Amino acid sequence: MKKRAVELVVISDVHLGTYGCHAKELHRYLSTIKPKTLVLNGDIVDIWQFRKSYFPKSHLKVVKKILDLATKGTKVYYLTGNHDEMLRKFSEAHFGNFSIADKLLLDLDGKKAWIFHGDVFDASVHHAKWIAKLGGIGYDYLILMNRLVNWCLARMGRDPYSFSKKIKASVKKAVRFISDFEQTAADIALEKGYDYVICGHIHEPNIVRKSDKRGETMYLNSGDWIENLTALEYNRKRWKLYQYSDDPLLKEVDYFELEDQLGRELAQYSIFLKN
Repeated sequence: MKKRAVELVVISDVHLGTYGCHAKELHRYLSTIKPKTLVLNGDIVDIWQFRKSYFPKSHLKVVKKILDLATKGTKVYYLTGNHDEMLRKFSEAHFGNFSIADKLLLDLDGKKAWIFHGDVFDASVHHAKWIAKLGGIGYDYLILMNRLVNWCLARMGRDPYSFSKKIKASVKKAVRFISDFEQTAADIALEKGYDYVICGHIHEPNIVRKSDKRGETMYLNSGDWIENLTALEYNRKRWKLYQYSDDPLLKEVDYFELEDQLGRELAQYSIFLKN
């Protein structure tokens, strides 16, 4: 398969080591591109929910693919998030083409791009971490159940359904949090004179222009690889929101493979409940 050359790719919220992670799909995507720069914008490995009993080969293959890209010339930046905050002790470390940092400022064709995960805006992460961790575990199993339901819907020729998106849309506080998150990031970018502000964290992919009397900035969110399966791509002075479901080369699903995977994950879930 011929690989697409891309100047910059930003992915976030992969959550390797959790049941909800779509590692196989991410590996397929990474295998189709040849980026000059790859930014891993936080929560790539979910250290909060890391279990010795669950880190399958498909997750390891994603790690290997990222390292392969670095060895072949791609500049890789791993920006820390809240679920992989333990890596912050290694911030500013450099290993060849692989760097670890908390935030990043890039020059893109003469414009400033400010990139960071975004958990700094989330009060629950800093003041009630145990609640955030408990919510993360519940979200992981909700996604696992959702995948089972969507597998059944797909076999019946029905469109997939998202439990978490339905919940977010129906809870006014969640809708307001997302809106406030975007506006806060844009306000700081406008104050600092940045042309682009790029985040993750909230699992809501988006590209939107924000402006006021101070000027104009573009807010971008790379989404996640739990539900949305999205990434940000910058090429030839333009941003694009990549969606795995719209990729004609990759969106075909092997339902027998998915059935086996769901069976293994549900078995792991049963063991977890017994313990």
